[in-house]
Amino acid sequence: MSLPTPPDHPGDSVTDRAMVRGQEAQRRARIWMTPGMGIKRWISLFVVCTLIGAVGFLHFTWTGPFHVIATRWILWLNHFADPNVLPLHFTGAVVMLLAVCGALYAVTMLNRSMLRGTGMLPSAAVDVIYERRNLARGPHIVAVGGGTGLSNLLSGLKKYSGNLTAIVTVADDGGSSGRLREALDMVAPGDLTDCYAALSDSPVLARLLLHRFGRGEGIEGHTFGNLMLATLSEEQGGLGTAMQDIHEVLRVRGAVYPSTTQPPTLVAHLSDGRTIRGESKFASQVRDARITRVALDPPALPALPQVIEAIRDAEMIVLGPGSLFTSIIPALLVPEIARAVRQSAAPVIYVASIMTEPGETTGFTLSDHMQAVTHHLGRAPDAVLMNSAPLEPAVLSRYRAEGAEMLDLEGADHDLRSRVRPAPLLQTGTARHDPEALAHALLHLVPRQR
Repeated sequence: MSLPTPPDHPGDSVTDRAMVRGQEAQRRARIWMTPGMGIKRWISLFVVCTLIGAVGFLHFTWTGPFHVIATRWILWLNHFADPNVLPLHFTGAVVMLLAVCGALYAVTMLNRSMLRGTGMLPSAAVDVIYERRNLARGPHIVAVGGGTGLSNLLSGLKKYSGNLTAIVTVADDGGSSGRLREALDMVAPGDLTDCYAALSDSPVLARLLLHRFGRGEGIEGHTFGNLMLATLSEEQGGLGTAMQDIHEVLRVRGAVYPSTTQPPTLVAHLSDGRTIRGESKFASQVRDARITRVALDPPALPALPQVIEAIRDAEMIVLGPGSLFTSIIPALLVPEIARAVRQSAAPVIYVASIMTEPGETTGFTLSDHMQAVTHHLGRAPDAVLMNSAPLEPAVLSRYRAEGAEMLDLEGADHDLRSRVRPAPLLQTGTARHDPEALAHALLHLVPRQR
């Protein structure tokens, strides 16, 4: 058996590790000095106060009862400097500099000890502080909708802003949400869970929130997040009063609120005169007709004060992406929300779907989508963010086989075309929006006065 050949340079691995550690230390030092971190100002203040303290101490000792001790100290220090080479005061400057460096070192080690006491690695602290400082300066964005579209959008935006508010549709009456809603008379928690997971600072907690039980009588089919929200709703008499606790427990980056605190029923009115009650029945019962409008029952549902305040403070309001009649429009049917959006000075951006949805929007054009949003909201969105990247042929064929078609500008009038903002938004190999690309495109639409 042959022995492995020894490396040419046995010390290379040690050298490489030392080099990596040095580069990491330099990176952290650069981040600490980044504008907005609030570090340079306090270091400067610390140094200035230390020097002033040194002058004050010198004045105290020279003019007070310690004059003799101060004189002996100065004479002793002067032994270390040759006046023919360097001025005697150079020794004092060196001692003063060493004292400042020692003080800074002591503060650094104190902070490191405190961070270790909280369980945070000192090397990670700079990244956390830098991230949160930057996120705190991000734009105030309100996103309205539900389903996977809204959670994907939030997962992209949370890297650029901590001032996010999701207003989530809660009219779902199918699956786990429907069962909990019927059993506990609560709003549908499913889309809320998805958004909390998308905005959570903890990857582990995000994964747990979306875990769906595959067995167990009574809990099979439910997600952990849905059961947690149901528990908080039951314990505090509704999700409206549990919002603060939920945000603290889940450590979300931003805020997630239900569009209303009372469970609504979504009602669809069809072109053939029929009416469908219940969101879960739309896709199967629309058939050859088209949805002309949707409504909530009861119609005059309340909105949380935090929701209205977030809309008033918003720098941008995003509608979607998501299903037109079951994700985006239901949240806009809450009267207070629709009124606040209409009165807001922030630009309203509608993120157009990439494909139509069989049953719900079969045969709809982009103009039809825009007209539906305008009709239910009471005003037209200021801009329409639309995907400009072509779909892969295999993906397009798969969707067409299910009865879906790609939305384009065919038949769009001049007003709609003037509002469209095209951008490549496709996630590779799918007909879904890429979270990163979508976030970038929206951030470019934030008003320039920021």
